[in-house]
Amino acid sequence: MDRRALGNSDLDVTRIGYGAFKIGRNLGAKYPDAYELPDDDESDALLNAMLDLGIGLIDTAPAYGLSEQRVGRALAERRSEFTLSTKVGETFESGRSAWDFTPEAIRSSLNRSLERLRCESVDLLLVHSDGRDIEIQREHGISDTMQRLRDEGRTRAIGFSGKTEAGLMESLPWADAIMVEYHLDAREMEPVIRAAGEMGVGVLVKKALGSGHLDPAAALTFLTTESPVRDSISSIVIGSLSSARMATNIETIRD
Repeated sequence: MDRRALGNSDLDVTRIGYGAFKIGRNLGAKYPDAYELPDDDESDALLNAMLDLGIGLIDTAPAYGLSEQRVGRALAERRSEFTLSTKVGETFESGRSAWDFTPEAIRSSLNRSLERLRCESVDLLLVHSDGRDIEIQREHGISDTMQRLRDEGRTRAIGFSGKTEAGLMESLPWADAIMVEYHLDAREMEPVIRAAGEMGVGVLVKKALGSGHLDPAAALTFLTTESPVRDSISSIVIGSLSSARMATNIETIRD
């Protein structure tokens, strides 16, 4: 699969990445159909299949339940083959999310993630916003904390996974990459994506298939050939429990 630079960072990513939500959590999800979590052997096989398909970006988070530890278990020996992205700010325990954006909480969160992922550093560390995009950046000095972690070598690049146009715009001066929801039925972030491209900030698209509500072929065709900001999109992050469906998604963008 083709690889693209992640903005002006020294990372590159494949046009389709794997979002590892479904291997770790099935509570509080927005997918149209309920699903059972895979067991350890099934998740091991699925994650290895993603790399075998040529997918070069794995995106996870503490808020994705068992996801980080399963990524670490399955792929620690293949760490050099993919770009690894995780997040700070949100945790998910006992069926509920909690958020803490203080410097101490961010450092502790990353330390726990590195243990679960079985590595000494990640490639991309994103702030997992609770929707108060501007407030959490201004109140907690998040940009300073994230930049220090990058300077210390705990992560190669930093960024912001936000929910509002204003908040994502505010993150562009300090972020190496942003993660935005963008698809056929949600085009509000086009100005942000365009601005990120102009500033050399990488763009990861989440919920590209509308959390399972959109036809995959139509959604991916829009993002790769029809969207007016397609050239600014670094990678399209898709979650799935089927390597066959992911293979079909890859073929769609090759056609």
